[in-house]
Amino acid sequence: MSKLSLLEKDAWLSPHQGAIEATFHNYKDLLDEFGDSHDGIVNFAGNHLFFGLHPYGDGWVFREWAPNAKKIHLIGDFSNWQPVESYRLQQKDHGIWEIFFPANTLKHMDLYKLYVEWEFGTGHRIPAYAKRVIQDPQTLIFSAQVWQPQTPFNWTDNDFQPAFKHPVIYEAHVGMAEKDEKVGTYKEFTNNILPRINEAGYNVIQLMAVQEHPYYGSFGYHVSNFFAASSRFGTPEDLKELVNRAHELGIAVIMDIVHSHAVKNEEEGLSRFDGTLDQYFYPGDRGFHPAWDSRCFDYGKKEVQAFLLSNCRFWLEEYHFDGYRFDGVTSMLYHHHGLEKAFTNYNDYFDGSQDRNALVYLMLANHLIHKIKPKAISVAEEMSGFPGTGAPPEEGGLGFNFRLSMGVPDFWIKLIKELPDEDWDMGTIFHELTQHRPEERTISYAESHDQALVGDKTIIFRLADKEMYDFMSKDTPSLVIDRAIALHKLIRLVTLTTANGGYLNFMGNEFGHPEWIDFPREGNNWSYKYARRQWNLADDKTLKYEWLKAFDTAMINTVVEEKVLTPLPVYQNLANEGDKILVFNRGDFLMVFNFHPSASFPDYGIPVAPGKYKILLNSDRPEYGGFDRIDQAPLYFSEPVGGNPKNGHQLKLYLPNRTGLILRKIPTPRVH
Repeated sequence: MSKLSLLEKDAWLSPHQGAIEATFHNYKDLLDEFGDSHDGIVNFAGNHLFFGLHPYGDGWVFREWAPNAKKIHLIGDFSNWQPVESYRLQQKDHGIWEIFFPANTLKHMDLYKLYVEWEFGTGHRIPAYAKRVIQDPQTLIFSAQVWQPQTPFNWTDNDFQPAFKHPVIYEAHVGMAEKDEKVGTYKEFTNNILPRINEAGYNVIQLMAVQEHPYYGSFGYHVSNFFAASSRFGTPEDLKELVNRAHELGIAVIMDIVHSHAVKNEEEGLSRFDGTLDQYFYPGDRGFHPAWDSRCFDYGKKEVQAFLLSNCRFWLEEYHFDGYRFDGVTSMLYHHHGLEKAFTNYNDYFDGSQDRNALVYLMLANHLIHKIKPKAISVAEEMSGFPGTGAPPEEGGLGFNFRLSMGVPDFWIKLIKELPDEDWDMGTIFHELTQHRPEERTISYAESHDQALVGDKTIIFRLADKEMYDFMSKDTPSLVIDRAIALHKLIRLVTLTTANGGYLNFMGNEFGHPEWIDFPREGNNWSYKYARRQWNLADDKTLKYEWLKAFDTAMINTVVEEKVLTPLPVYQNLANEGDKILVFNRGDFLMVFNFHPSASFPDYGIPVAPGKYKILLNSDRPEYGGFDRIDQAPLYFSEPVGGNPKNGHQLKLYLPNRTGLILRKIPTPRVH
């Protein structure tokens, strides 16, 4: 075979060619085994259509995979929740169990589960492929629920496909999306939050905590039931309506998919499902995540591959999701899970700690996702910078469309914590925001939910701190708040406009949501006070939050409508450390920043291509909390430096302190 293009693009990978090619061959061998040229991988990813509960003729069929079980009974009200012989499953080949039973045994919304017996024990289990799981509010016990409404959901999204190349993502959690101290619902999100996201200009919603999880405070990352949409937010139809409505607005919806680990709970989840610890998970210590107190999948086992790949297919087809943000990819890639590991050179990626099973699984998953939905969005939460994360599997990569630029929020927090803004280095800012591997596109973000969790601080709270409690009224002046608002805008604008693919914002951060996120738990007396979003602050025209909301809306709409992210690469025009001026361009778009805390500069010369320029966005507008120091009406014409065109052209602008601008070069009409 010819050399993989990933190796051709990056000569530094040559010493590791053997490892990369061995992984690729494993991937290709599995595709050949599946018969991928005849959609074999799609059929392989069809376990959810075979296992679990399904109508069958004039009755029901139920199947489960439990190779170590000695007996399995279906239990529910029909059996008085006791194992009875008439509802005992029959053992088939390859660890499969099966039962057929009459239609009147179960009806829509009935509860059921399994009673599994193994050699030295028994236990209640929720079926691995259950599509609906609910918790009893009194006993707090989880059970599977029959979900077979008489009328199927009526999709009206006309096979929606994302029509954009650059996702501008609104990361959201349905449960904490309401302003009241409670768990929000899919319906409330559709009616109350979706219009806000649409108005704000975002073209993708990333939903957290969709897969069912026993503990609300896990933020949805300790999944128990991989095929069940969390019932604490409403019904499957409610979630489908949310996605359907978003599609009608032209907004794609992706979900956090958690295949990096699973909750260790046994009655609710997959751990010790058939009495063994290694049915779905790696044997021994390798099957336990030392930092997350959870279980680690055995990605090399065919039944586990089929389970997880079927999960990828299920959410795309059943709920019309447009792709995934894969959680914890770094943890999957290495036996050490990336814990306490500094990745300083290429040898650190190929030192024998790779989990090749996981690498191959991710290649298969991305191949499958894009086979089912070619324009699907696939994002890796990957912090080690693993080579090939953003390259197609056929080139030797993992196949993700994008990798989250997880170093960017870390950079901003470090900068804010350790240096006053008069010491910020313009060249360093540009470098940190634009560095990426040559084969990958990235999602830039200033902060996500991680930076907002209790124990950490959002950017606005780091900049303003206690002043936010007393000085966010527009009638109450504060130099601290003025600085915080100005830098909050600049940080977001420079992060977005340097993006090498897309951008992400967590719900509420766009208007500087105060304080932190803390889910109800014993330590806070099970309070929902910090597990909500106070939209009323952004809507109150007497408060300064409205300025930040207005700026974010203008920023996102400008970048999306003008397609600012399309031209690549991003070129630095100027980085003046003394003046704190940073200027860069992408195509005909010019981004100009004055980060100086006090100095404003009249007629500041900026090197540009000859032409005339128009201001598209100005952070100093009064409706954004600025001071209206820039005349935005006129066109700005470049002029030769020193009057000699051989010296290049410059644009002379008034640059007030702590201000950011987007300008566009106006095309010169052709003369016929």
